[in-house]
Amino acid sequence: MTDPAVLVEVTRAGMVESQHRGHVVIVAGDGDVVAGLGDPSVVIYPRSAVKPLQATGMIRAGLDLHGSDLALASSSHSGERFHVEGVRTLLDRTGLTVDALQCPPDLPYGDEVRREFVASGAMPQRVVMNCSGKHAAMLTTCVVNGWPLDTYLEPDHPLQIHLRETLGELAEAYPTPATTDGCGAPLWGLPLVALARAMVNMVSDPAGARVAEAMRQHPEYVGGTTRDVTHLMRGVPGLVAKDGAEAVQAMTVSVAGRRFGIAVKVEDGGQRARPIVAAAALARLDLDAAVITEHLTWPVLGGGRPVGRVQSSAELAQFARM
Repeated sequence: MTDPAVLVEVTRAGMVESQHRGHVVIVAGDGDVVAGLGDPSVVIYPRSAVKPLQATGMIRAGLDLHGSDLALASSSHSGERFHVEGVRTLLDRTGLTVDALQCPPDLPYGDEVRREFVASGAMPQRVVMNCSGKHAAMLTTCVVNGWPLDTYLEPDHPLQIHLRETLGELAEAYPTPATTDGCGAPLWGLPLVALARAMVNMVSDPAGARVAEAMRQHPEYVGGTTRDVTHLMRGVPGLVAKDGAEAVQAMTVSVAGRRFGIAVKVEDGGQRARPIVAAAALARLDLDAAVITEHLTWPVLGGGRPVGRVQSSAELAQFARM
């Protein structure tokens, strides 16, 4: 096992104040590793980065969603009005209400939306929880197949067994260990490189290609109007990107006719480092997009003015060939 690499540094007045260590891997269409830092074989919990793969499994199981509805099923949404209305619509079509959701009540994930929500005096709700789109899609899949609704989050439920099998097939690895995600759904570990392979294999699968197209066409439903994954998908042609808790990100993109899969894990869960590592990995593939450059560094403020940066380490910059 290789030690995690220093990927991102926080400088203030020229001195390194903090460091974020982690792992990043890029695989080609055949699954072979073409570049990496840290330990590509490290087993991680992919958290919400796995949602496009779960949506692929649900499409395979008969879920008939398209466009923004399917993007929402793959999302960790910010809780904006159009997200919440989309979840309600998904449930309503199936004859269900928000009471069927078993994700925990929460505040909106997006910073601005959350501030407005709290200022209005609203209380945490299941429908605004960032995973509610996935849960609505899970419930709809259960209705389509005649599976029980009240136990849809149990690991031995037919839906969850099917999703674990789909994940293993796409990742070319058995998903383990098993635990529970923050939203209450089953969660399984994967080697980081297996997550990257799953993203490549997803777009080669008819159901996965449908998910990928929905995410590319409606990136604001995958994240939110101010979220970095949304900006990346808008600015990089053909990119599919999904972030997850504890600083995980999974991506796939085609460059000059070649398909690549990318997976990122920041060891300390630092979300401020994740977009920088993701952008550096895309830069490694010689993708030329302004949005990539914009995500390679963030200002550090002192008294409201820039006094330093959150930026790629020398090792990550060399990896990205910057």
